[in-house]
Amino acid sequence: MTNDPEGKRLPIKLDSTSNGEFVPIPLDETNRRANRLAQEWASENARSRGVDRRSFMISACGAASTLLAFNRANAAAGRTGGFFDVDQIAAVDPDAAVEQLAGREFVFDVQGHFVGRNGIGRSRLGDADQFIKDIFMDSDTDMMVLSFIPSQRERELLTIQEADETRRVIDGMAGTRRLLIHGRVNPNQDGDVEGMAELAERWGVSAWKCYTQWGPNRAGGFFLSDDIGLRMIETARSLGVKNICVHKGLPFGRRSYEHSLATDIGVVAKMFPDVNFLVYHSGFISGQREGPYDPSRGEGIDELIRSVEENGVARNSNVYAELGSTWRSAMRNPDDAAHIVGKLVKHIGEKNVLYGSDCIWFGSPQDQIQALRTFQISDELQDKYGYAKITPKLRAQIFGLNAADAYGIDVDEVLKRAGHDRIQRRKASYRENPDPHFLTFGPKSRREFLAQRKMRGGSPA
Repeated sequence: MTNDPEGKRLPIKLDSTSNGEFVPIPLDETNRRANRLAQEWASENARSRGVDRRSFMISACGAASTLLAFNRANAAAGRTGGFFDVDQIAAVDPDAAVEQLAGREFVFDVQGHFVGRNGIGRSRLGDADQFIKDIFMDSDTDMMVLSFIPSQRERELLTIQEADETRRVIDGMAGTRRLLIHGRVNPNQDGDVEGMAELAERWGVSAWKCYTQWGPNRAGGFFLSDDIGLRMIETARSLGVKNICVHKGLPFGRRSYEHSLATDIGVVAKMFPDVNFLVYHSGFISGQREGPYDPSRGEGIDELIRSVEENGVARNSNVYAELGSTWRSAMRNPDDAAHIVGKLVKHIGEKNVLYGSDCIWFGSPQDQIQALRTFQISDELQDKYGYAKITPKLRAQIFGLNAADAYGIDVDEVLKRAGHDRIQRRKASYRENPDPHFLTFGPKSRREFLAQRKMRGGSPA
């Protein structure tokens, strides 16, 4: 093994890493205590099993032990609204750990990222091989959508050509579609709407990705419901690619802050019932707490819900709430996590909440998968706010079945082909001697965040 031979890194990565779109939020004392306790328990449980720390960390027991330590630290701090539903025995019993953490869901991650040759100097972020290893070898991901960030054409951190090259590599290994790609559209940038036809016809994009708070040359953003946004939506409809993935929340600062809010989602969803609006990050704002739904708040996830409900858009219709970076942030506080998942399922719909990881900014998404696979909302919050219990059926919907419906994917056919493709054979061989790194790649401090943004010429990610 070449990664972390002494087993110092935890398999569930609780740190301050950002996806580059928001200033990293330092861990609070409860998070730091959770990490310390997880390290202590890892040593104790490894000795109990008679294995070295590295072997313990890469096993299912290592992940179970870490999640149990997080439970203990959160409970001591009074954070009991949610928890990781793992039996104590799983920390030392491999069979119990695999039973509880392995899962059998179809995992379709609708938000993946890496950077190309115009990247930011981190070799792993700009390495397609690293992307494939982190996503398809070291995690349970079955399919992913490779997404984009806003930029002027000459400064794209990932070009459509590079995205297509990666898709072709994976298709060559898989013989089926494990990787879909977005078409980046900045409709307030000259030529982008006109270029949508080529993205659809030549590059075969499966959806469009836009950022309403971004404008070229530091100009302002736009609303989906204004002339700029409507032109893009109508073009998407005419081209027959009717999934529009829009970044909402995670504002880039005070400039165009209003455009980062989900105020316009319900308006356009009502106008275009035949178009799917996949709301990336679900309107979540880093550094703000998420509690029970408050229609007067005017920000965050609550503004998404308010916009949808006040415009008469039904649950489980054409608005989808995506969890990239949102779930990763929520893992730090189970109270926030319970309200986020609980109110999105309650108000947006159990068929319309989508798993996304925003990886490989956060390294391999396996820790996010394991955390979501075991997360449960407390009985108290279920009773008080009408939140749904996270059942195996609901979990499977969030992990992939909902996204498969939005993208028109035949899950049975995908799994049938994937069960015998080269990626699956390579994964089976790799997992006989796995070597995950348990690293994250995004900025971890305000200084690093600002330095990377300067290097990118002000680009938000």
